[in-house]
Amino acid sequence: MFERVETPRLILRKPVCGDAEAIFARYASDREVTRLLGWPRHASLDATRDFLEFSDAEWVRWPAGPYLIECRQDGRLLGSTGLAFETSECAMTGYVLARDAWGKGYATECLRAVVNVAREVGVARVYALCHVENPASWRVLEKCGFVWEGIWPRHTRFPNLGQPNPDHEALCDVVRYARIP
Repeated sequence: MFERVETPRLILRKPVCGDAEAIFARYASDREVTRLLGWPRHASLDATRDFLEFSDAEWVRWPAGPYLIECRQDGRLLGSTGLAFETSECAMTGYVLARDAWGKGYATECLRAVVNVAREVGVARVYALCHVENPASWRVLEKCGFVWEGIWPRHTRFPNLGQPNPDHEALCDVVRYARIP
């Protein structure tokens, strides 16, 4: 039921195997796009295919999962968002956009749609974590009704920050936001 969601400018849809090359090329392998994300930049299409297998498993287990974000006007892949369930009542969300999609309001539009999905599937609490050096994402969350819960010190590894030894990445501080859908 929630495999496809439409907004005025976007289509959010469940990823499929055939999306691997576009995901890899548009955002997952981009050094700048993935810099402040909690998952490793994709070094090969195999990493992207692993993500697609993970996505399929999430969609089997839960009522929603990862979504690709497409432009309704031309079908161009813009990025990814979704819900990562901890329990049926609590899920984490986030988003990633290709560089040419930055600054156009897509993050706010897709996040509002994801919050609506969370409400429809009975999630009682949605939260998001942001690197402390990513205030643009804080503003998106605030525009979408998320409330700042504080800074969680030494909480999350950000594997794309280029620490000297990638096997021993430092835990970084994160800002936590949450909302009741």
